[in-house]
Amino acid sequence: MKTETMINKITKATCLFTLLLFFVLEIKAEVILPAIFGDNMVLQQQTDAAIWGKASPSKKVSVTTSWNKKTYSATADKDGKWKVKVATPVAGGPYQITISDGKTLKLNNVLIGEVWICSGQSNMQMTMLGYKNQPIIGANRAIATSKNNNIRLFTVKRERSLEPVDDFEGDWKLCEPENVGDFSAAAYFFGKMINESLDVPVGLICTSWGGTRIEPWMSEEKLKQYDWVKLPEKDKKESQHQDPTSLFNKMINPMVGYALRGGLWYQGEANRNEPKEYEKLMAGLVENWREVWGIGDFPFYYAQIAPYFYGKDALNSAYIREAQLKVSTAIPNMGMVSLMDAGEKHCIHPANKQVVGERMAYLALTQTYGQEGFECSGPILKEMKVDGSIAKLTFDHAEHGLTTYGKELENFEIAGENQRFFPATAFITGEGISVYSPSVPNPVAVRYAFQDFVVGELFNTEGLPASSFRTDDWEMK
Repeated sequence: MKTETMINKITKATCLFTLLLFFVLEIKAEVILPAIFGDNMVLQQQTDAAIWGKASPSKKVSVTTSWNKKTYSATADKDGKWKVKVATPVAGGPYQITISDGKTLKLNNVLIGEVWICSGQSNMQMTMLGYKNQPIIGANRAIATSKNNNIRLFTVKRERSLEPVDDFEGDWKLCEPENVGDFSAAAYFFGKMINESLDVPVGLICTSWGGTRIEPWMSEEKLKQYDWVKLPEKDKKESQHQDPTSLFNKMINPMVGYALRGGLWYQGEANRNEPKEYEKLMAGLVENWREVWGIGDFPFYYAQIAPYFYGKDALNSAYIREAQLKVSTAIPNMGMVSLMDAGEKHCIHPANKQVVGERMAYLALTQTYGQEGFECSGPILKEMKVDGSIAKLTFDHAEHGLTTYGKELENFEIAGENQRFFPATAFITGEGISVYSPSVPNPVAVRYAFQDFVVGELFNTEGLPASSFRTDDWEMK
C-alpha cells in the first residue's frame, strides 16, 4: 500500500512537472514584440514597414495585415529574433495585424499615416500641462478640444544605458484630453496641424529628456568621429543621462528601423557654451540617425533656442543660435524655425509652444509634403552690400516684404574695421533693410539681435521672425 501511494505521488509529481514544463515552453514560444508595436499604433503609409520581435529559435513567424490580407513570414534566428517588412497602403484605417508562431497575437486599431519622431531636451519634453508655475499658453482649451481618433501619441520612458538595448517602455495612446495633457506640447501642436492640413492619421513618438546635451542622443560609432567627446567607460556601475551614447542606446536604438516620415528636434540650451562644436555635432546627430535608419535623408526639422538671459558673465547665446542657423544649410533636407519673438527673459521654458509646433509644421508641409501658397520660414539674410556709409541688406523668404508690426528697428548694430559695434539706425526699404550710424562712416559688418535675451522685431509679412544674425566672423567675445 505504501509502495502504491509512493508511485501515485511520483506519477502526480511527474505529470505536474510535465504540465509546468509544457506551460513554460508555451510561454517561451509566444511572440514578444517591442513596446513600439502595439494597439493604437500608426505605421508610415506607402512604404515597406518593418515589424520585428522575438520568438523561439528557428520558429516560423507569420504576420498578416488586414488592409491587403497578405501574410509575411520569417524564421527566428538562433537568438529568437525575427523581422518582416509589410507593404503599407495610403493613409487610412483602423486595421488589424495578426502575428502568429502557432499562438496568435493581434494588434488592433492600427492606423496608416504619417509618423514623426520628436526629440530633444526640456522644451520638447514640456507637456501640454506645462511645468510647475510654467504654463503653456492656450493649453486648457487645446486639451479640452483635443479628442481626435486620427492622432496617436507615444512617449518613451526616460531611461539610459551604456550599451545598446532592444526595447524601452511606453505605449501608443489615443488623442484624448486625459492623454494629451501629459504629451509634448511642441510635438502635439505639430501633429495637430499636419493632421488638419493633410487629413491623414499622424503618429507622434516623443523621446526627450530635460537638461540633456546632444552627445547622449548619438551612437558610440558616430561619436568616435569627434575627438573632443569623451566616451563613458563601459564598466561604470551606472550610466548617467548626460553620458555620451546613453540615451541613444536606451531611447533611440530600440525603435531604429521603425518606419517614419521624419524627425523633429528642440535642444541646444545645454550645449550653448560650445557653439563651434555644437554646429558639427548637430549635423552629426542627423547624419547618425539617418545612417542607422537606412532610409535615406529623411526630413529633419528643429527649433532654434529662444532668447533667454543666461547671466551677465555667460557666453552670449546668440552664438549657439548662429550655429543652429548654419546647420540648416549644412546637410540636405533640413529646416530650422526661429523663435526670436517667443523667448522669455527669466524663463528658459517659453510658454508659447504652439508657435514652435506650427512653425515646424510649415516646414514639413512645404518641404516634405509639397504644399504651396504659404511661407515656411522667417527672413534669412541673403546679402549685404555697402553703399557709402550705409549697409544694405537683402533677404530670402521675404517675397512680399518685411515688417515690424509698427515697432522701431532697435536691435541692429554696425561696425567698421576696428570691430567696434555701435547701435544703428535701421529702416525697411523696398529691397530689404538699410543700416547706418554716424559713428561708423565706413561699415564692414552688421549684427541683428545678437544678444542673450532680445525680443525679435523683424518679420516677413507672413508673420515669421528672422533669426538673429551677423555678417562678420570675428572671434567670440
